[in-house]
Amino acid sequence: MTLKTLRLSTALLATAALLAVAGSPSAQPASTPPAGSATATSDNAVLLTVFLKHDQSRPLGELNAQLKKQGFYKAFPPPGVEVVSWTVVMGIGQVVTLRLPASRVREVNRVLEDAAWGAYRTEFFLSYDYKAVGLENHQKAQ
Repeated sequence: MTLKTLRLSTALLATAALLAVAGSPSAQPASTPPAGSATATSDNAVLLTVFLKHDQSRPLGELNAQLKKQGFYKAFPPPGVEVVSWTVVMGIGQVVTLRLPASRVREVNRVLEDAAWGAYRTEFFLSYDYKAVGLENHQKAQ
């Protein structure tokens, strides 16, 4: 794959991911998200970093009880979504980076809306793997 083709592919992936997040007129109603079976490949994968910010006005035991009641750990991450990292950032909460097909971003969002809200405030950062392009540019510059 040439650098130009790789750049075009990553631009298309980013566009597809944004469309998946934004939805479209033909998308299913919000109450019935599709349970995706697509798996991430080099042609369709995006990275989704999720900040799960603790509600610091409530004790941890109470938050964990709410997460259990809402089925958070049973539902998140959805089957087939790869966890790249899952860390605790003291004073903030948890930071989870997932690798998944762009078509499944909405599904992950809905799982978090249903199972994490109340215990966490969420922030999302959508990205894509640029390592090959960056290293190729570095190598050409040498």
